[in-house]
Amino acid sequence: MRNSKLQALKHLSLRSRLVFASIVWLTAMILAAGVTVPKQVFNYMVEDTTDQLSLYLDKLSASINVDEDGQLTLSNALADPRFSQPYSGLYWSAQTDTDLLRSRSLWDKRITYTKLDKAPFGPKSERLILLESTLYFPDYDGPITVRVGIDEQPIKNTVASLMGQLWIILALLYFGILFIIIIQVLWSLNPLTKMRKELSQVRAGNKNSLENDYPSEVSPMVSDLNALLFHYQELLERARNHSGNLSHALKTPLSVIRNEISALEDEDIKKRFEGPISQIQSQIDYHLGRTRMAGSKHILAVKTKPSERIDAISLAFDKVYASRGVTLINELDSDIEIAVEKTDFDEMVGNLLENAYKWSNSLIRVYSQHGQDDNIRIVIEDDGPGIPDDKLAQVTRRGFRLDETTPGSGLGLNIVNEVAHSYRGDLTLSRGSLGGLKAILSIKKALV
Repeated sequence: MRNSKLQALKHLSLRSRLVFASIVWLTAMILAAGVTVPKQVFNYMVEDTTDQLSLYLDKLSASINVDEDGQLTLSNALADPRFSQPYSGLYWSAQTDTDLLRSRSLWDKRITYTKLDKAPFGPKSERLILLESTLYFPDYDGPITVRVGIDEQPIKNTVASLMGQLWIILALLYFGILFIIIIQVLWSLNPLTKMRKELSQVRAGNKNSLENDYPSEVSPMVSDLNALLFHYQELLERARNHSGNLSHALKTPLSVIRNEISALEDEDIKKRFEGPISQIQSQIDYHLGRTRMAGSKHILAVKTKPSERIDAISLAFDKVYASRGVTLINELDSDIEIAVEKTDFDEMVGNLLENAYKWSNSLIRVYSQHGQDDNIRIVIEDDGPGIPDDKLAQVTRRGFRLDETTPGSGLGLNIVNEVAHSYRGDLTLSRGSLGGLKAILSIKKALV
């Protein structure tokens, strides 16, 4: 499960990666602000309240006296009216071992402490912010403990009310910044989107190069890509021309040699020369076939429907091998399209089907398999004797022939393998369910 999630993250687009990273960063910052701000506000308000209580404590300490009988008296009352209102939340007290002086707000209660954490509580069991001081008078034997406390719940209520408004502000800030980030990402990646559209037009054969103006970070890559496209197209055109020139240059001398050999009366000499001439012709066909692999001028835009080509090729082979009574079943979907030029596909499938027609007993089956990648796997099976497992790796080598008595050059499967490789595909051979050879031609799907 973890590996699948990692793979999914690796395949995210640049736009998704940027937006995802922004969401993670922005969410972390907003949550941090939502947690940190209330604590800071609460600490600030507690600190401010503590400063006020410190003033009250100083005034109270300065106003306390002890009479001749050891009783506590207060010379000046504190001005804050909350000290006179019962259970107002603001309290003071002065205490000795024998006497207790307290504000009217405490009424008949005292400031108490919990047993566990010694937290101070008021007369209504409210949690207090408390300051405490111990006084010693020269004419009084014993300490005087002075306390000033205030209910901390109003501070908590104020912070809670503030946070309700703060979360609204943070939410608006979150979605506002996220919207701006998305707009910025789309605007920044827009040149790549234009490049993708232009590349689609190049692939479709509507353009030969990229023409739009691009930012300075992208323009060097566009220039290199245009140079590569130009070089590739020129190379293809040159290869085609050389292929045609070579074909015409060799055709006439080879025909003359064949005619001269056929005119010889000595049969032994004829047979001695016919073999090398056939080998020369095979080599010419092989290398011209490799040149044709270069494809057409608009190689990126080529498309072929395998089902149609299989039907066309099988019609020709049905006539050539009519005496063998072989039946071909084409199960390919007619809508499937692959990114291979028609002549190159005919070259590959023609060789595979010819082998199947030669060696099958009565049945050839052609069908497709869909993998997890962008490839279509075209499978050709027959019910013939097949190929021994120890020979499967050798039959795709150039010039290798499994049966020397059967006509052929030994180039067919090698050409199929090389053409497939030139289209970023491959050829796999194994024993099929019908008992004969199973050839799997893996080719890229055509882009829509």
